[in-house]
Amino acid sequence: MKIETIAIHAGNHIDETSKAVIQPIVLSTTFERAADGTYPSGYIYSRSGNPNRTLLENVLAKLEGGADAASFSSGNAAGMAVFQSLLPGTHIIAPDDMYHGLRNQLKNLFAGILTFDFIDVNNTEVLQNHIKPETGLIWIETPSNPLLKITDIKKIVEIAHKLGIKVACDNTFATPICQQPLALDTDLVMHSCTKYFGGHSDLMGGVLITKEKNDWWQKIRQVQEMGGAIPSPMDCYMLTRSIKTLPYRMRGHVQNAQLLAEFLEKHPKVERVMYPGLPSHPQHNIAKQQMTSFGGMLSFCVNGGADEAKRVINSLRLFTQATSLGGVESLIEHRASVEGPDTKTPFNLLRVSVGLEHIDDLMADMSQAFG
Repeated sequence: MKIETIAIHAGNHIDETSKAVIQPIVLSTTFERAADGTYPSGYIYSRSGNPNRTLLENVLAKLEGGADAASFSSGNAAGMAVFQSLLPGTHIIAPDDMYHGLRNQLKNLFAGILTFDFIDVNNTEVLQNHIKPETGLIWIETPSNPLLKITDIKKIVEIAHKLGIKVACDNTFATPICQQPLALDTDLVMHSCTKYFGGHSDLMGGVLITKEKNDWWQKIRQVQEMGGAIPSPMDCYMLTRSIKTLPYRMRGHVQNAQLLAEFLEKHPKVERVMYPGLPSHPQHNIAKQQMTSFGGMLSFCVNGGADEAKRVINSLRLFTQATSLGGVESLIEHRASVEGPDTKTPFNLLRVSVGLEHIDDLMADMSQAFG
């Protein structure tokens, strides 16, 4: 099936009892056993499984072309499950530009348990120099947050797999509509479902999707069940509902982001624009090879430094100054001030989640904000 059809049908079934066309919400935390003590429905307790979560995980796995999916209460919980599944002493290589929430997890929660290096993973020499006998995972994020760097997935996988190292990819910015890392042989894909999957800035979730149901995956499933950081039935229902429109929403996000990036690149008050769909992007050719489209996120640096960047952001009327991304409304954020004192993000950088408003209105708003 094509991805639009998967999005609509893989997360749904007709209820056998009521014949309801849309899945009912099953709020029960526990399920009746048969006379012999077995569970004929396959469900025992909602931490272990729930009909709404089963449907959500099915559609998420199929969208990414994976063998299975495990959903979580947030993207951070999904990322943490990966780190918790690793043996103590495992060394992780992660990118120097990545979502600060997961970077801070490693630095603040896993220090002394795991070891890690944050490097330019695109530099083959640097990457190979940081690989150790105990390296068990290379974590990549492409496009990256907030500099929109593109990682050559095939190159990383080739280096890693020759040495028996797993590769996990945070695909949140791209979504499976724009990029499918499992098809490029990564072992695992992670998403913050709060973003484009939810698409309306009103629910939270995360997911891990595996290429194979191997021993590592069973360990991750064990972390999911025993840790209990699972989404509620209502959140699973709402996510499955939102995913039905994901392919069509992403087309609008991508189209608007491309046009806004081109507009900003020509503006005299913009120092530079970071968007993989621009030929000026340093990894534009890699993006063309591994992405079907370039996503709805961009960042740009304002001439005049941090003060001018903050003046511009506070002058916008349609763009809401807020954290997060992937909603139908356009959001903008001064990213360095969110990431804390150790940020490497330029202080004149603004990160934009380009929404589904009419592009003429978005460009007009930017124009008046620049003055």
